[in-house]
Amino acid sequence: MAAAAAAILSAALRRSRPATAALLLHRPLPSCRSLPPPLLPSLGSAGFRYSTVADESTAPAKPKGKARKNPMKQSRFDFTKVDAALLPTVILVGRPNVGKSALFNRFIRRREALVYNTPGDHVTRDIREGVAKLGDLRFRVLDSAGLETAATSGSILARTADMTGNVLARSQFAIFLIDVRDGLQPLDLEVGQWLRRHASGIHTIVAMNKSEPLDEHGVLTAAAGEAHRLGFGDPVAISAETGLGMAELYEILRPLFEDYMFQLTNNGLNQDDPTSEAETEAHEGDESKLPLQLAIVGRPNVGKSTLLNTLLQEQRVLVGPEAGLTRDSIRTQFQFDNRTVYLVDTAGWMERSGKEKGPASLSVVQSRKNLMRAHIVALVLDGEKIAKSKSSMNHPEVLIARQAIEEGRGLVVIVNKMDLLRENRPLFDKVIDAVPKEIQTVIPQVTGIPVVFMSALEGRGRIAVMRQVIDTYEKWCLRLSTSRLNRWLRKVMSRHSWKDSATQPKVKYFTQVKARPPTFVAFMSGKVQLSDTDIRFLTKSLKEDFDIGGIPIRVVQRSIPRKETVKSNNRNTGPRINTRMRTDKRTTVSEPTTS
Repeated sequence: MAAAAAAILSAALRRSRPATAALLLHRPLPSCRSLPPPLLPSLGSAGFRYSTVADESTAPAKPKGKARKNPMKQSRFDFTKVDAALLPTVILVGRPNVGKSALFNRFIRRREALVYNTPGDHVTRDIREGVAKLGDLRFRVLDSAGLETAATSGSILARTADMTGNVLARSQFAIFLIDVRDGLQPLDLEVGQWLRRHASGIHTIVAMNKSEPLDEHGVLTAAAGEAHRLGFGDPVAISAETGLGMAELYEILRPLFEDYMFQLTNNGLNQDDPTSEAETEAHEGDESKLPLQLAIVGRPNVGKSTLLNTLLQEQRVLVGPEAGLTRDSIRTQFQFDNRTVYLVDTAGWMERSGKEKGPASLSVVQSRKNLMRAHIVALVLDGEKIAKSKSSMNHPEVLIARQAIEEGRGLVVIVNKMDLLRENRPLFDKVIDAVPKEIQTVIPQVTGIPVVFMSALEGRGRIAVMRQVIDTYEKWCLRLSTSRLNRWLRKVMSRHSWKDSATQPKVKYFTQVKARPPTFVAFMSGKVQLSDTDIRFLTKSLKEDFDIGGIPIRVVQRSIPRKETVKSNNRNTGPRINTRMRTDKRTTVSEPTTS
């Protein structure tokens, strides 16, 4: 028993908990002078150091009361008022599976990047961008693919490394992540040399990730000593999963960002963005001028990523002949005709067979989520496969189109790879004629779905695609006044053939209750309700008369309750009684008489 108590005492002392040790042995708490000062690991902004219990005892006492939620110091610069294009840019680099995507998700405070423990595979293959929030700091953060310097030329790893090197040109800072549990690996040293060659003018910070279980005495000190071999200064111990070390990282980044923003201010760049604020105020009443969310969906290897690069006119995502190359749903922003467009490239849409494992299953779920968030869905088809097959759309593509319509999203069908059919003119014309007819057959509830034929590889049809997307978006945001709708309703009801006046439904008035998608309500005053045929007739007339075909339109009906008027009935069933008045000077007497 005594040996067990001594072991517990020694363990408590190593963890700097003398109060716990005193309670276990039923002894009074000894003074700090009688105990050896055990070491406590701590991280400062200047580097990695250790403090003792004696140092902690001499620290000023914390005020009583509610603890501060955010112990970080406030920045001298208000980053919340800076335009996103002027914010400092930080890129996350490192070898595969060190936690770059997990740190990216913590910075942007959303689970947007795919995170999966695959040491032998690369989950992230494209550059993902977002606006990070760390205390009162705001900055642009880029999540890159894992670097492997020994990758063969032309392979996926070599192409991702080239893409990361191109993105370094627009970054001012870099966070070099290493896995502290594995120690400093030879690949970490190679990545460090690669950074010195390609990012010599970028301020690099070494972050020892996954350090939450390594709080034992001396472990982090040894890891910090190894990290110094990289040659980028003092490291900082963090945990992207639990948030450990974010305060220390804030203290390192804050002065760097402040100096960067003050340099921009001295160079004459305005931190505010009055143009965007004026545009926002001007577009508050017009929903069609608000930013557009466009999702590119389709089966694997139909050219979705190539289409995104063509629309952006830059090599933004990884492309290649390999099927299923895209795993993450990449969201990016660009301007077209003075309009902000948020473009999302999704992974290849496959039927869920229940056999997907690892990143493939996460990609399927993420693609479906982005379909729900989009305003307009661009369904990409393979023109070459359509020419070889008997049908234009297979089962997964029909499911995508129907789900987009059921969710009330605008749909634009893009037939890609038409450059491969240019030499065979009869087959080219056959595809152009067959695709719109088959789309109308498989999706009969929406007429006039736009179809655009293009070649994303050559860039032909880029302007036509964007104009069709914006035209569909403006129809999707359309609002019609109630007076205009009721004038239209009187004309429509008069030209519709009814069996007789008794069976004709009585529509009190017709109004639009919402846009995105347009939703109309018919208020009925009689007992006869609109049948499904009548609703289809009204929907078709709306699309033809107001030119809003190609988008889902919803028409619902509501009954107006009758007003219950209370009628006072003063009639009596008994004999009628007349009252005859007899007047005196002082009194008035009434004598009832029966007639």
